[in-house]
Amino acid sequence: MEYIYAVIIGLIAGFFVNILADDLPLRRAPRLPRYIPLRKKQAVRKPVYNEDGENITLTYAREDDEPRPFIAWLGITAFLFNQRTASDGITTLNWRYPLAEIMTICFMLLATYAINLLNENLIRIDDLQRAFWYFYMAVFALIIVIDVEHKLILFAVIIPSSAVALLDAMLTSYQPNLTQSLGGAIGGFLIFFVIYNGGVIFTYVAGMFRGDATDKIAFGYGDVMMAMLSGFILGFAPMISVVFIAIFLGAFVALAVITRQILRKQYNAFTAIPYGPFIVIATMIMLLFGETLVPRLLGWN
Repeated sequence: MEYIYAVIIGLIAGFFVNILADDLPLRRAPRLPRYIPLRKKQAVRKPVYNEDGENITLTYAREDDEPRPFIAWLGITAFLFNQRTASDGITTLNWRYPLAEIMTICFMLLATYAINLLNENLIRIDDLQRAFWYFYMAVFALIIVIDVEHKLILFAVIIPSSAVALLDAMLTSYQPNLTQSLGGAIGGFLIFFVIYNGGVIFTYVAGMFRGDATDKIAFGYGDVMMAMLSGFILGFAPMISVVFIAIFLGAFVALAVITRQILRKQYNAFTAIPYGPFIVIATMIMLLFGETLVPRLLGWN
């Protein structure tokens, strides 16, 4: 039954993740689910034509987004019941909506599995701690969606989530305590702030040698704030492992992207890759499995 509850909670959380991912990056108040029209700067794979045969792919936009019917409030049901398209026949929900919901459900199931694993190892996780972890899973899903789509990690997500992490440290008995949480936040912020500034310097110097100035950097300031949130959640010691795991994952994906570009003869030395998801995944690994699976894999037991 725990896993059934996790699926239900994940589906509800995924619903809110999609709503917030639609509206927060545009700095507008969250609204009920809408069909989001094409924007002038939005890239699409297939051209869109009006009734006169004119290509309106990059110019079509309405002032008001059309509300979705109740059956289409969830991305999954919108796809299952063929409610992807708005009444204009042009605006269509993309695959992000059901995929975000599925991802959030998977995160909730992972959290449930990790809690059961800890209980089997005689480490008691109470219902309040479970609620905090489920909250983190929803936040992680939201951060990944927004960072992949907009290459942004928003203060509007990080600051409230950091406050919740502090409440977690004060109200629950599972680590970290308040002192460890504050130390982890400061340590995570400082470590990634140094990396962030190193990226700025490297990009500037590389641009000078290439004769091609660019403002794209490997780490953004949002990644620094994400590292701070990770420190609040984990404490300082696990935060060190997060740094190494995130860097390894980022390097692996960057190598895969570079290899793909070379094979396609489209190499670009300054291709922007959102780094937030790597920090999120590393944080999830240490939060959920830092006392069970990770020590076994590394031979610490």
